[in-house]
Amino acid sequence: MTDSERSGESTPVIRKGGGTAATRGRTTIADGVVEKIAGMAARDVVGVHAMGSGLSRTLGAVRDRVPGGGGGKAGVTRGVKAEVGEVQTALDLEIVVDYGVSIADVAGAVRENVIAAVERMTGLEVVEVNIAVSDVKLPDEEEDESESRLQ
Repeated sequence: MTDSERSGESTPVIRKGGGTAATRGRTTIADGVVEKIAGMAARDVVGVHAMGSGLSRTLGAVRDRVPGGGGGKAGVTRGVKAEVGEVQTALDLEIVVDYGVSIADVAGAVRENVIAAVERMTGLEVVEVNIAVSDVKLPDEEEDESESRLQ
């Protein structure tokens, strides 16, 4: 038994062809993949009413109703922009919060949830998550006035 086997340390397996399996190739992750992960993670936070500005949500609602218009794909990434490098990523999110919640608390929770999800799923280091609160949803506001005209 070798010293490393006795101490419980693992040694990387080197195969013919040189190097470990992890060093034999490159994995790239598209911006859209990170945007989807971040969008889903942000929506999971209590107090986040919607993602994106009013205009982008209205345009998205119209696009969702048009056959072949992009449907659910655009909705998940609405309000999310990612810049992805080889080992790091930076994100910009635009959110609408529910009236009465602490914006600072919601932004902090969104930031934590997004960082955890993106780093866990991609292995990328999240260097920053910028959050812009574009609106607050009041309890008596209609969901989307433009949507009701389109129906």
